[in-house]
Amino acid sequence: MNSNMKGRVVIVTGASEGIGRAVVERLAQEGAHVVGYARRAEPLAEMEKAVRDMGGSIETHILDVGNVDEYRTAIQDVHARHGRLDGLVNNAFTASAGPVTEISLKDWQRDFAVNNDSIFVGTQEAMRLMQPVGRGSIVNIASTAGTHGFAYMASYSASKAAMIMMSKVAATEGGPYNVRVNVASPGQIRTKGSAKYRESNPSLEEQFKAVTPMRRQGEVSEMANGIYFLLSDESSYITGAVLPVDGGLACTAYFPTAGSGTEWA
Repeated sequence: MNSNMKGRVVIVTGASEGIGRAVVERLAQEGAHVVGYARRAEPLAEMEKAVRDMGGSIETHILDVGNVDEYRTAIQDVHARHGRLDGLVNNAFTASAGPVTEISLKDWQRDFAVNNDSIFVGTQEAMRLMQPVGRGSIVNIASTAGTHGFAYMASYSASKAAMIMMSKVAATEGGPYNVRVNVASPGQIRTKGSAKYRESNPSLEEQFKAVTPMRRQGEVSEMANGIYFLLSDESSYITGAVLPVDGGLACTAYFPTAGSGTEWA
């Protein structure tokens, strides 16, 4: 067990499945007390039981981070109850797909509310709590879609790109207080959500594998390793970074054309 996380309090959003659950489990294994938020009660309860069964320290709460006022209050509540907040992983997301000419304003605004507005509010509130004590680590989850435009993914790509730049600015402001803000940027990671998307676009998985230098999808555990690194003292002199966990996908000049009409989360 890495003692630098023992006893620390870390919030993870989108915690019930996929990348979020893998992060929760990794943090619990390293001795952190994890506060997990997600929208769906059943997978959240199942994840909590699994973590407790392996001896981890965890609490879970149902929350839609798209309601930014409730999210802000939730962060304040964690700090009030535990007397500290050491880490925050803004992982919850949504993604609508469709041509620019057809995507609805409602879908555009929903993607920005979850992928950008909620992450701004979470980062802002965490920084307000962390700066007075002179420590803290925030990891915001982006996507290769936020650095390379994906066809039919305008709202998702734009919201992630805006979040990346907000995180860089926050890092410059948090640095003097030893509050670090970094971004982890996944490529094709094998999750239930990505499986649903691939099923609606059968040829897409093979196309992505073909242009990914490592010629495979990533596993949630590999993504969790990168996020854990950015949260922990092992990255104590790293802030404002965008860490790609994508098998080299962001190095390529070509991206497959995503299909339209599918919502990931």
